[in-house]
Amino acid sequence: MATEGGAGLAKSAVEKLSDAMGEKTKQLGTAMQDVHRQRRLILVIVCVALFLDNMLYMVIVPIMPSYLAMWEAEIPARESNASGANARGANASWATSVLGPGYPPENEDIKIGVLFASKAILQLLVNPLSGTFIDRVGYDIPLLIGLTVMFLSTIIFALAENYATLFAARSLQGLGSAFADTSGIAMIADKYTEESERSRALGIALAFISFGSLVAPPFGGILYQFAGRRVPFLVLASVCLLDGLLLLTVIKPFGSRTRENMLVGTPIHRLMIDPYIAVVAGALTTCNIPLAFLEPTIATWMKKNMGASEWEMGVTWLPAFFPHVLGVYITVKLAAKYPHLQWFYGALGMVIIGASSCTVPACRNFGQLIVPLCGICFGIALVDTALLPTLAFLVDLRHVSVYGSVYAIADISYSVAYALGPIVASQIVHSLGFVQLNLGMGLANVLYAPVLLFLKNVCQMKASHSERNILLEEGPKGLYDTIKMQERKGKGKTPHPAGGMEGNSVDSYHRDLTGPSEEDSSDYEYS
Repeated sequence: MATEGGAGLAKSAVEKLSDAMGEKTKQLGTAMQDVHRQRRLILVIVCVALFLDNMLYMVIVPIMPSYLAMWEAEIPARESNASGANARGANASWATSVLGPGYPPENEDIKIGVLFASKAILQLLVNPLSGTFIDRVGYDIPLLIGLTVMFLSTIIFALAENYATLFAARSLQGLGSAFADTSGIAMIADKYTEESERSRALGIALAFISFGSLVAPPFGGILYQFAGRRVPFLVLASVCLLDGLLLLTVIKPFGSRTRENMLVGTPIHRLMIDPYIAVVAGALTTCNIPLAFLEPTIATWMKKNMGASEWEMGVTWLPAFFPHVLGVYITVKLAAKYPHLQWFYGALGMVIIGASSCTVPACRNFGQLIVPLCGICFGIALVDTALLPTLAFLVDLRHVSVYGSVYAIADISYSVAYALGPIVASQIVHSLGFVQLNLGMGLANVLYAPVLLFLKNVCQMKASHSERNILLEEGPKGLYDTIKMQERKGKGKTPHPAGGMEGNSVDSYHRDLTGPSEEDSSDYEYS
């Protein structure tokens, strides 16, 4: 009897636990339906994906000596194990093809440079295709594809035993980044349609990118020292897997399709020839060149010119994280109050980058060097935080409000800088010198800053936060609708059958910017 009573109590407890779990699941499902909570979760998922991508890019830096020592030891081991002239010839051929003749001293820098650049090169090649794919199927499936490929890449990194495998893992990461980074940023732009919220959300994403790049070397170095070479990659792979599962839970990519699947975005080649988008893309490339070119060259210069210690070379960029976050915060706050000046924030950032880059060679110790490096990262934060939301605004204003292709163009802009940096920078330093490299990069940024004046008239169409508060009672569906309704309230114009306003000054200004086109009606229809 006692046994039967215990079994009954146990069964009752299980039923209560099951009911409680069912209730919690139902509550979670209800919470997922809330638009604001879902947007926050999406922002978390995207930020983690961007953080992981940049962690994986830089975590290899402190682990490289281990790989180099392993590859160097492999050649004599293979030669000693070989028997006969044919075997020795085959091994010599393998060493030449994989590690290069004269490895390690002569080709070590080139091998490392190509390894680091391989991610950006493949990302550069894939982005035009990934942007079009994102526009066709939406943002969630490409993000899941990107996280899956990044997970596989991280596992290959952990298992790599030679240069060829490491090169394959690095290139595979570029493929994953082309999908994850582009779709993630585009998803944020799509979910946060209000201009100040969009700037804030993209600023948070940029902060995670910076944090991932800067925290990765110490993270990798500590785990490598105490747990082994594979552990940093396995930890990152685990986080990537959890982020993918969270994406499946929150968004359900293979369920009912949302509105981005019903719109046909402007083709990427059409966006590339849009002069306003081209100006923004050029600014994003130019402002990131100093960072991309200094990362592979500054440690050698510090050792040669200021006798820097190993720890100083290892934490060179770490202090710059704080001004980068400060730059993001300041730009977001200014953009909320004065959105029509975002072209100016970008131009100011480029001037700061140029001035800081020119002062780098004048530094004589680690303390002095921190100042211009912080200036470079502060300026990059101003440019990125001001111009990334401007890309979405330009698409809202001049094209169809689908963002995959335009942020693929932004990703291409970054990839150009980081593909050239590890390969070209060392050659420039060898041929012209470190001083000339920095002066050239600084001059390029200062000269490009006035080009952003081209965006002045477009940015003046952005409504301020106070202006948005006095719009009509109708809920705006997108940024361009917001502008149209502001004009309707101010001028009392009647709606045009196609969705615009007759005699609307914004509409006529839109036509002045783009010229007459057969797409005009679709711009109103999809905004």
